Amino acid sequence: LIVFSPLFLLCYIAVKREDGGPAIFRQERIGRFGRPFNIYKFRSMRLDAEKFGPALYKGGADPRMTRVGKFLRVHHLDELPQLWNVFVGDMSFIGPRPERQFYIDQIMERDPRYRYLYQIRPGVTSYATLYNGYTDTVDKMLRRLRYDLFYLEHRSWLFDFKILVKTFLNIAFGKKF
Repeated sequence: LIVFSPLFLLCYIAVKREDGGPAIFRQERIGRFGRPFNIYKFRSMRLDAEKFGPALYKGGADPRMTRVGKFLRVHHLDELPQLWNVFVGDMSFIGPRPERQFYIDQIMERDPRYRYLYQIRPGVTSYATLYNGYTDTVDKMLRRLRYDLFYLEHRSWLFDFKILVKTFLNIAFGKKF
């Protein structure tokens, strides 16, 4: 947390200055053992982005995104506050990405193996994110589940190290997940 505090401060100021709204976004996600927790991110969307509900956005540039938010997302800096989630034990650095209950319910209807992901803490980064990218449809979430289950079966210190290195390389070069 201390190492990233200057970068954290810059991101915080940039988000705050853009529209004066809160810089940190908090949302309930489901973690280990199916327990809810609050995940923290730098806000990358307009203040009223979720007024139409939790629908996934399809196609092109998302008009709900702010200018600073787009930059933060490309460089994955919006995820920086999740280091707090790691510090307090809600998350780990590597593991399946936590999801909202709304989406978990839809995924479980089509593939009940999602429940296996509750065995470990969710992660800030994951094997699935590296190779499946961000998910914006339930079908993509189901494809991500296959990667998460593969990770669950093959996890090791070496596998985690490879995921961590690839994540940092993607962040450094601004690759979209």
